[in-house]
Amino acid sequence: MNDKQWQILLNVINGKVLEPLPVGFIIDSPWLPGWAGISTIDYFSSDSKWFDTNLKAINTFPEVIFLPGFWAEFGMCTEPSAFGTKCCWKEKDLPFAEKIIRDIENIDSLEKPDPETDGLLPFVISRLKNYQTQIAKSGHKIRFAMARGPLNIASFLMGTTEFLMAIHTDPDRTRHLLDIITDFLIDWLSLQKRTFSSIDGVFVLDDIVGFLGPNDFEQFASPYLKQIFGSFDVSVKFFHNDASGLVCAPHLAEIGVNLFNFSHEHPLSEMKQLCGDTVTLLGNIPPRDILAAGSADDVASAVRSMLESVSDKSHLIVSSGGGVPPEVPSENVTAVLNAVRTAST
Repeated sequence: MNDKQWQILLNVINGKVLEPLPVGFIIDSPWLPGWAGISTIDYFSSDSKWFDTNLKAINTFPEVIFLPGFWAEFGMCTEPSAFGTKCCWKEKDLPFAEKIIRDIENIDSLEKPDPETDGLLPFVISRLKNYQTQIAKSGHKIRFAMARGPLNIASFLMGTTEFLMAIHTDPDRTRHLLDIITDFLIDWLSLQKRTFSSIDGVFVLDDIVGFLGPNDFEQFASPYLKQIFGSFDVSVKFFHNDASGLVCAPHLAEIGVNLFNFSHEHPLSEMKQLCGDTVTLLGNIPPRDILAAGSADDVASAVRSMLESVSDKSHLIVSSGGGVPPEVPSENVTAVLNAVRTAST
């Protein structure tokens, strides 16, 4: 993200209404390799192909704010790998982290990883270090410390069904697991921020939050998210949950979040009401059925409908309801930009 785009982001978060409205997308390994015509395994294993692919997206769509920008990641294996999970890799599919907690009692012996040495995390830092100069030469900076959230990681270590059941069958051990993961995440985000002085944002992704009811959210999600976001003095505190967002939306301001990417299943007007006037919304074009599978006309129609649904255009960045999925064609990204420009005239 360049300086101009970063200032646009800060202006929107601070309540300034811009014309045309900014367009931003979360891009990472589900979309970038296929769009660039390389295999997923090459995207993960080659530093140069990772950099070239991200740079190509930025240069192809200079008007789009890509979040977080030059995201060095290994899919869902990134953080679980530090705990010792087996990571399964395929040429064209996303990697998968196999669970390591086979019995709830295994949590008792789980140790907090060291992000400086464990799993794939040193490779994330090394990739960014190796390309920091080239990122700067392209006019951009490393702006965000990144991590999957505590419930997301717990679900990979245990299995999603097993984790959600453990909340009720063994809440004390579940809290202990989340304590370990949360402390680790603060260490991991702190390492990133300490290593790259240009970082002024924290970005946490956790879809499992959307699987909780209100009581479970207040006990098993809110305290841990609040601890993570509260540990950092940064300008942007960005949360992604494109599962059900109704359970978390009213609590985001208290948790410390000021930028939220949410599911397309929730109308923009409803989310603005629930989140209040201090949380900027990033959304919410249907990512699969419209952005990926729809025509350019379908995309333009979706953008118009979204913008017409709210009179208050403050705290809004036009995006998809989730990250950019596989097989989104370039013309549909351009269609979003054109529709936003047309809406402003």
